Amino acid sequence: MLLLFAPLMLLISALIVRRDGWGVFYVHKRIGRNGQTFGCIKFRTMVKDADQRLAQILATDPVARKEWAACQKLRNDPRIISGIGHRLRQSSLDELPQIWNVIRGDMSIVGSRPVTRDELVRYGLAGQLYMQMRPGLTGPWQVGGRSEASYEARIRMDVEYFRSWSFVQDIQITAKTALMVLKGRSPGAF
Repeated sequence: MLLLFAPLMLLISALIVRRDGWGVFYVHKRIGRNGQTFGCIKFRTMVKDADQRLAQILATDPVARKEWAACQKLRNDPRIISGIGHRLRQSSLDELPQIWNVIRGDMSIVGSRPVTRDELVRYGLAGQLYMQMRPGLTGPWQVGGRSEASYEARIRMDVEYFRSWSFVQDIQITAKTALMVLKGRSPGAF
């Protein structure tokens, strides 16, 4: 997969550099199998000072603060690099560098969405299930209308995936993901 997508990844890197300067990757600490922390790699889709901008937005905008608390996302996020950032997110191409996480063994092709330690707390007792499997490049949340679902619904999707895991289900999720990427958008992504 890395060789297959290398030309596309080089093109995306060049577009990010052209639009917002060097630093094409964003590495965020996520929790993997057995509670191990790993650096989850993505193409950078936000401006370089995104963390500071988020802090400012949350400190001054109660509506945004409420949305962030509920979803860990902002629907109209001003931190996203104009032009390329939205396109990468809509197509999920921002996640292509996670192929390297799969090669390293941090992630699998299909699994739950990679979460932060703060997010894992929201899983409650289901957090133990989460830590039994590797998070995936794709999974039930990614193909199941992710933005329309509440955070609790996303957790339920992950729990159901854990409990009913099968190779056939992984093939179905992989096929759905491929179709979404070929169509150029992930349903509900923002």
